[in-house]
Amino acid sequence: MNLVLLGLNHKTAPVALREKVAGLLTDLDTAYQDLQNQPALAELVLYATCNRVEGVCATAEPDAAINQIRAFFVSHDISEGDLDASLYTHQDRDAVQHLFRVAASLDSLVIGEPQILGQIKEAYRQATRNRATGPILNRLLHKTFSVAKRVRRETGIGGHAVSISYAAVTLGRKIFGSLAGKTAVLVGAGEMAELALEHLKSDGIGRIIVANRTLERGLQLAQRFGGEAVSLEELADQLLHADIIISSTGSPQHLLTRDQVKGAMRRRKYRPLFFIDIAVPRDLDPAINDLDNVYLYNIDDLKEVVEFNWQRRQQEAVKAERLVAAETVKFLEWLQTLEVFPTIIALKEKADRICEAELEKTLKQLPPLTEEQRQSLEVLTQSITQKLLHDPIIFLKGYHHPQRPTRELDTVRRLFNLDLDRDTELTEED
Repeated sequence: MNLVLLGLNHKTAPVALREKVAGLLTDLDTAYQDLQNQPALAELVLYATCNRVEGVCATAEPDAAINQIRAFFVSHDISEGDLDASLYTHQDRDAVQHLFRVAASLDSLVIGEPQILGQIKEAYRQATRNRATGPILNRLLHKTFSVAKRVRRETGIGGHAVSISYAAVTLGRKIFGSLAGKTAVLVGAGEMAELALEHLKSDGIGRIIVANRTLERGLQLAQRFGGEAVSLEELADQLLHADIIISSTGSPQHLLTRDQVKGAMRRRKYRPLFFIDIAVPRDLDPAINDLDNVYLYNIDDLKEVVEFNWQRRQQEAVKAERLVAAETVKFLEWLQTLEVFPTIIALKEKADRICEAELEKTLKQLPPLTEEQRQSLEVLTQSITQKLLHDPIIFLKGYHHPQRPTRELDTVRRLFNLDLDRDTELTEED
């Protein structure tokens, strides 16, 4: 059985094409129904993220499987030329290693981002619900999940902020030590604010307040994260309760001035206040940073953090790649045992048949034996058979050439005439 993986991602295909192909998987039940009718696709898992669409299958006919998945893609308003220019195909070792790298976020737009593993887990759940998987892909996907967890546990690939929003929250955590029980005010309700809220929530922030020009939009975002919403006109009042203020609006003028913050600090009894201004142009008066116990960071400050951490993640990615390579070898060794097992059985069965036949001939030529003597002869022949087969079986289970993984298998089958024996049996049965 072979493994085949087809797909396209942010490196090979423009977003418009990725959206079209991903659209085919919005109704996964129908997609699996269509593809499971294809004879070459013995087992199948499909998954789509914002940056990739891929399918991995177990098949006895890799060329046919590739053509069948490709035909599924091009039959839905997608031109063959566009698809072929963007589609990549991996088989066996390369397929396993690619899937491990994807789940470990080594092939992501942002190395180390954690969302991809959850997306693949959900895709696997849907594949099993559609009964599209079997023993090979079940084993492969479970191994994929364990490899991804090992990468995050044993390397620092996910431990360094590489987005502006994540860097902002990381800085806040460094200043306060812990965000538990703290109050965060998000100024703006756009993508940056949403990402910051996700990181704040995962870090255990105590209270969330969203201040936005459009109160309705602020309410929608706040409710998603169990927070509250206020209007921008109320922002100055929130200074009395806030610990962290993250601002990311498109305002052409400062939303908070030095004097506003200075007055609030007196009423706060100079309890520390942390500002992060990730807007361009800036939302906050730079002079705010001159006040005692006030910490103001802008987007340039955070970019330095992001660049430094990006380099750290790249270093950790080297360790992760080494782990992925080792786990790929282990999985392939298991997969090869599936191919070797029928040959080992055939080898033992042939040896047993020969021994039984020769033993019967010998017994006919001997004077009558006691039951004990007969059993002793049977044990002797079985012992000789086991010792003779030991080395061929070890040979089958041992090293396999990376370009010709079935070379040893073919050698043993030819050497012991196993295929000819099987053909003879089939002919006699017919």
